[in-house]
Amino acid sequence: MSKIKSISLDPSKSGSNGLEGMYKEYFLDYASYVILERAVPAIEDGLKPVQRRILHSMKKMDDGRYHKVANIIGQTMQYHPHGDAAIGAALVNLGQKDLLIDTQGNWGDYRTGDSAAAPRYIEARLTKFALEVAFNAKTTEWQISYDGRNKEPINLPMKFPLVLAQGVEGIAVGLSTKILPHNFIELIKASIKALEGKRFKLYPDFATGGKIDVSEYNGGKRGGKVKVRAKIEQRDKKTLAITELPYGVTTNNLIDSILKANDKGKIQIKKVIDNTAAEVEILLELPTGVSSEQTLEALYAFTNCEISISPNAVVIEDQKPIFCSVEDLLKISTENTKALLKLELQILKDELLEKWHSVSLEKIFIENRIYRDIEEAESFEEVLKIIRKGLKKYVRTPKEKSKANDKRLKLKREITEEDIIRLTEIKIKKISKYNKFKTDELLASIEEELKRVNYDLKHIVDFAIAYFENLLEKYGKGKERRTVIEEFDTIKATAVVAKNAKLFVDRKEGFVGTGIKKEEFVSECSDIDDIIAFTQAGKMKVVRIGDKVFIGKNILHTAVWKKGDERTTYNMIYIDAKSGKAMAKRFNVKAITRDKEYDLGTDDPKNKVVYFAAHANGETETVQIQLTPGCRAKKKQFEFDFADLDIKGRGSKGNIVTKWPIKKVTQLEIGESSIGSMDVWLDLQSGRLNKEGRGKHIGAFDSGELVITLYKNGTFMLNEFNLDKKYDVANLLDGSKLYEDTVVNAVYFDGEKGWTMVKRFMIETRSTDVYTKYITHHKSSKLYFASLDDETVVNYSFKKNNKKTEIELDLEEFIDIKGWKAAGNKLGDFKILKISGVQNEELDTEDDSISNNSKKNTAKAVTKATSKSQKTKSNSKKGSKSNLSPGDTIEFDF
Repeated sequence: MSKIKSISLDPSKSGSNGLEGMYKEYFLDYASYVILERAVPAIEDGLKPVQRRILHSMKKMDDGRYHKVANIIGQTMQYHPHGDAAIGAALVNLGQKDLLIDTQGNWGDYRTGDSAAAPRYIEARLTKFALEVAFNAKTTEWQISYDGRNKEPINLPMKFPLVLAQGVEGIAVGLSTKILPHNFIELIKASIKALEGKRFKLYPDFATGGKIDVSEYNGGKRGGKVKVRAKIEQRDKKTLAITELPYGVTTNNLIDSILKANDKGKIQIKKVIDNTAAEVEILLELPTGVSSEQTLEALYAFTNCEISISPNAVVIEDQKPIFCSVEDLLKISTENTKALLKLELQILKDELLEKWHSVSLEKIFIENRIYRDIEEAESFEEVLKIIRKGLKKYVRTPKEKSKANDKRLKLKREITEEDIIRLTEIKIKKISKYNKFKTDELLASIEEELKRVNYDLKHIVDFAIAYFENLLEKYGKGKERRTVIEEFDTIKATAVVAKNAKLFVDRKEGFVGTGIKKEEFVSECSDIDDIIAFTQAGKMKVVRIGDKVFIGKNILHTAVWKKGDERTTYNMIYIDAKSGKAMAKRFNVKAITRDKEYDLGTDDPKNKVVYFAAHANGETETVQIQLTPGCRAKKKQFEFDFADLDIKGRGSKGNIVTKWPIKKVTQLEIGESSIGSMDVWLDLQSGRLNKEGRGKHIGAFDSGELVITLYKNGTFMLNEFNLDKKYDVANLLDGSKLYEDTVVNAVYFDGEKGWTMVKRFMIETRSTDVYTKYITHHKSSKLYFASLDDETVVNYSFKKNNKKTEIELDLEEFIDIKGWKAAGNKLGDFKILKISGVQNEELDTEDDSISNNSKKNTAKAVTKATSKSQKTKSNSKKGSKSNLSPGDTIEFDF
């Protein structure tokens, strides 16, 4: 019976048998093994060991036909020391990437999360692309397999940036890697740029499509991140359709996150229908009265319709993990490909030289009848000696120079014994049928190929570029980018969350919350809102909403608070307990520490607020102040205008109103905003209003003013000004502040009459959040052009009687302003091919030699020609300009 060796666990003991030794020997060995042999891909071929062994096994089995996956797994187990489950999972993962493995049968669906059928039911083989870029036995380095019975490749000779094309994810001991997949075509083009020494950038691309924000990608290195979104379409007012998924999110996972958000009240969904088959389609039916635009943004804010991914590019190089960017990875891969191509060319050159040498030897041996000299030889050694002597004069020595009169074929290397033995093995039949012409042709073709190979070796960069261009031509079709790159707007959760709660206040006892329903109702809110409250003692606090939250007794005002709100202004008059004076102040609350109590005046606990008002847009107000009858003030009633005060921080003490005791303060009137109007721009790319100058300037806004937007389907909509509003960017055509004299200009096709019509109208309705159609409702009716500038001149073209005509028309002179329900004036019984807007001031010709008068006459002539036989009338208006600028064109095909 063998003795069990004892191991000391005393950490004080050093050495291989102590605990410290165990960590050094066992733990580090295990960590190194997992990092190098399981989780992290090699930089040379972009493969983990299990993937490499699967591909190697499939190459050995390759006969052009499909093989059962169960058989492939069994063959791979000769090289991979782990179970069949790990091999099968890795094989299915490779097959679903649709790059190296051609699959047959039910391989599962990465979009829905459905698993593949059992290995005995599905089949696979290598793709033509894999056979071309991943295998070459002549350039492969080999090692002994884990059991010593077989040889396996150390790395596959991969001539393509596979790790960037497929992406990879692995978790090791104390180390992880996450490289996102990139576009096939873009990788090849980037490799070509790398060879040309040009700069390039790489961004992820996913088979699931969707959208991606790469502004913080950071080259795929640690610390970077990308945001990915589902593609969501608005089918109608009550239906949203998810047609593309974020990377790594399945339909089941996405639906679960939507249902959870709905259950928590973050969004309001009536019904979820999963129609996913060949294409992804998840329909979301909305309840009546729920905004589809707000729901769309709430889906991004509260569900897996938007996720954040943090890449971490780690690969193995020289048996060590390295951290690098995807651009560095591609450069290394491209240089590796160039080196492999050079090695292949060198091997081909050596083979051609060897073939040339062999054919030349046979030519010399047969044409010079050296075989006859060996007839009298008595031994094999003598035969070899005679042949060597006969060939000696055909070998070119290093010092020998070719002579002009010496037309003998000269060999390019020394003759070996193997060469001579091969000559002795030539059969008489071959000698008797020897054809000198064919041999010379063969030598010429070999020499021609050698020239080409030598040229390619000298111009290896050009050769490598041609190699990548060939890959792009052969395999690039159908591999175009699927994920749209765009910069996402930051969605404020508080702005898009459904109003799923109601805020109540118990002013006397000092509580706010959603659970005290018997008390005073304040407003609708959501369960993630912050609530601000002010008390009569001059205290302020911001808290997260809850069922019942204590603020302080005698609450004067409470509301939902928005961080960074620069426009909401608070007007306050309080009594300073120390001096007895009444102080007035105006202030904003832009930033706070939640749950902290703030003093709004002096820190005396006996301070008392006698007047408080909140105004959403910084409005001023006038109040009447009544003093106590017993005070010695001569004037016991007077007015105070808050417009005389500047807006300061919440900690300011304020200005003195009176030193006498106050009996009552009454609001007389609310004045204009002291903050002034807000300049606003409409970003037509994102459909967002903003103050930063992005997009088209649409006006300066005060509270209560309206925005008008025009859409491609022949509708307009009015909305109350709200910076959080997002417009339907897919159909948005133009937008502006709504003025009293705003005029809409439109050119459209009346499907019922078959005419092209022009109309100009003012906005008569003030109904908000409703699409109003201003072209005819016939299914063939179509909007050609619309703008909010009645001074717009348009260029349009049409085809009639097989003749194409281009005309310039001043809409203002062509038609008067009419009601929005009017059909308009007939332009012609034709369909417009192209139409573009041209501002009147840009009608000048480009020839500087034409005088101003002649330019004006030209413009008038054009106007007269286009409005011939039409009654014209001029109308003027102050308004915003159309977003169709000179040269912009909307094309319609019929």
